[in-house]
Amino acid sequence: MRGNIGQIMKQAQMMQENMRRMQEQLASVEVEGQAGAGMVKVVMTGKYQAKRVSIDPSLLGDDREMLEDLVAAAFNDASRRVEQAIAEKMSGITAGMGLPPGFKLPF
Repeated sequence: MRGNIGQIMKQAQMMQENMRRMQEQLASVEVEGQAGAGMVKVVMTGKYQAKRVSIDPSLLGDDREMLEDLVAAAFNDASRRVEQAIAEKMSGITAGMGLPPGFKLPF
């Protein structure tokens, strides 16, 4: 029994180190969210920090409300893409752990 606890602790430490490395990698990952068929683009890091916003000049007319909606939609798209990138990276770390579907790390 004592050996099993030691092995579990060793696995937990390895997973913690893998999580730390993954978080460092995510800081350098950039994803692009789009709206309006690419007329509004948002580049966001894996830490949910916006890096760039690009707006097609043709949208800078009178319809301010539409432009605001497209910017919000592009940010939401970028956020979803960050979530996907995190899930992909996490699947490599948690593979073989037998976690239930939908279970997210870190807690």
